[in-house]
Amino acid sequence: MFTPHTKNDVEVMLKSIGLEKIEELFTEIPAEFRYPHLNLPPRLTEMEAAGELSSIASANVTTRDFLSFLGAGAYDHYIPAAVDNLLQRGEFYTAYTPYQPEISQGTLQAIFEFQSLICKLTGMDVSNASHYDGATAAAEAVILANSHFRGKRPKMLISRAVHPQYRQVIRTYMQGDPDVRIVGDDAETGIDPDMKNFISQIDNNTALVMVQYPDFFGRICDYREVIETAHQYGALVAMVVNPTALGLLIPPGDLGADIALGEGQPLGIPLSYGGPYLGFFAVKDALLRKLSGRLVGETTDVDGQLAYVLTLTAREQHIRREKATSNICSNQGLMTLAATIYLSVLGKTGFQQVSNLCYQKAHYTADQFKQIEGFQLLNENTPFFHEFVIKSEQPVGELLDHLLAHEIFGGYDLGQHYPELENCLLLAVTEKISREDIDYLVDVLQEVHHD
Repeated sequence: MFTPHTKNDVEVMLKSIGLEKIEELFTEIPAEFRYPHLNLPPRLTEMEAAGELSSIASANVTTRDFLSFLGAGAYDHYIPAAVDNLLQRGEFYTAYTPYQPEISQGTLQAIFEFQSLICKLTGMDVSNASHYDGATAAAEAVILANSHFRGKRPKMLISRAVHPQYRQVIRTYMQGDPDVRIVGDDAETGIDPDMKNFISQIDNNTALVMVQYPDFFGRICDYREVIETAHQYGALVAMVVNPTALGLLIPPGDLGADIALGEGQPLGIPLSYGGPYLGFFAVKDALLRKLSGRLVGETTDVDGQLAYVLTLTAREQHIRREKATSNICSNQGLMTLAATIYLSVLGKTGFQQVSNLCYQKAHYTADQFKQIEGFQLLNENTPFFHEFVIKSEQPVGELLDHLLAHEIFGGYDLGQHYPELENCLLLAVTEKISREDIDYLVDVLQEVHHD
């Protein structure tokens, strides 16, 4: 351990607090617990430690080494070099909090630009400064709906086709409120794209209806009947959206959704072993006062010059606890900056091109599966974006092991969360996948069947 304090530093600090030695700082701790024997390995030099860590890291493989058809909420997109080059500048990389607007104008402006881009992307009226990830944003949507109806509508209807981890996080958030009921994602309601069973559960006790667009299986479902029915009963509608898909699809705001949220990782953020990621959250004007987290606004200073400030932060740190709608104490500042740079560098046309490449390459890949014996394409009769489901005649675990042996991350085993989809794989195709990569995947899968 490196300790920066010199002997003189220590003496000055001890003198200032009236002590003679450091050990006196720990007198309140029972003696038997003060200096326990730790079974630690011998200490290492910096060079030895660096070598040890490099050796451990080399055991991992990444999407730079292997082909990846693995998605399920985190995607291997190309990140332009400009994103990291700008993001890692010292004035951005070390910025922490925008509490003091007079010295945080750059941070505040970056957040404001992020909010503006998210609103444009989703077709919503106002966006907050972000949440920790998509799952957190989904949980905040449930909290918002519960607050909006003041707890008088206990029913939160969540589609089974919403990311299973999002649904788990929602239940974790709400376990302290026994009155809130999370329903709609059971096996009986099912995952049929027409959602008839799901729609039938909307009633006057429903506070929120949550669907995913495209859904967890990559399908592009027509949610107009869901939204119309929810609004007939006075319920709010939240749509979990893949931001990349919005380069081609109708924005949730134009479909009539009240809340649009999702995972911002596809917007210039690397996979990074699962984080840090970025949750975006946008609403219609009517829900502005219920918006969780931070909101940056544009104004003018005393000299009439353009300035940015924290306009609204409806959490207990700033207002009376009983009126707070969130306990989120920060936004993912660095990640929102990455997403802002990414969207700005690509522009509208570039972003649409990325979306179109994902769509076209995924459909080319799906078409190839129709030619491979032993596999069935389950999305065939439903439109999909850049993810689709295949069913294998052999156990998925064996299939994934075979693909891994050929340096391919083969997809997501849906049987982990959906017993009705045993031996089904969810595959994702991004703009980084070439036609040659797809043909290689097909060749390897044909080997499996012949084996």
